Amino acid sequence: MRMINFGVAFFMFASFATANCQNQDTTTKGFAVVELFTSEGCSSCPPADIAVAKLLNDHNDNVYVLGFHVDYWNYLGWKDIFSDAAYSTRQEQYGHAFQLNSVYTPQIVVNGSTQFVGSNEAALRRTVSNDLKQPVKTFIKLTAKSNDNHINITYNTNALSPDQLNIAIVQLHAESKVQRGENAGKILEHVNVVRDFKTINFKSTTGNVDFVKPQASSKDNFIAVAFIQNIKSMKISAAAKTVIE
Repeated sequence: MRMINFGVAFFMFASFATANCQNQDTTTKGFAVVELFTSEGCSSCPPADIAVAKLLNDHNDNVYVLGFHVDYWNYLGWKDIFSDAAYSTRQEQYGHAFQLNSVYTPQIVVNGSTQFVGSNEAALRRTVSNDLKQPVKTFIKLTAKSNDNHINITYNTNALSPDQLNIAIVQLHAESKVQRGENAGKILEHVNVVRDFKTINFKSTTGNVDFVKPQASSKDNFIAVAFIQNIKSMKISAAAKTVIE
């Protein structure tokens, strides 16, 4: 585990989910949104990628892995092409919510309410198993369509303020040959890499959101994932995913 003080910088995530996954209605079934904060520049992170990939092999239904690659390791000589300062900021928000003295990689947050070291597979399995048993009353449904250089997401939910809707465009599989930094010489495999992420404040229980399509990738290697999150507590109350048509 590698820790970074808040004054320095901040954060990752992943899924072997298949391209034929269907829209999920979480009205009755428990779920787990697994946010992995990681970086290709951190030598402690590859085991966390393996842990979430194994989890998805066993629990693809109602488990939503999101790989957020943070940017604060880029200064060590290897720029993670999947990293984004916005993802580091999101991890920092969790750091404050959990009253942590610092953020670290790899870190996993499950359903916005539990956090632990991302390579701790036992904690991951135990937390996800418990959350899958919990009743769910909030729902979110999605459709996603690709048109030219854009992806349009249409949503329907029964959630209301102070909740927010988060939507991620997720690359199911990615591979990088790292040439510098702590993982120099390694070929890293990633699952469910977040390529774009937007937060929407509710004005209506239905609506649509437009994304720019990630470059040089087939739409078959992407899905859309959405989840409802409380602004104050950060707890996640519903989630769904869909293929991109």
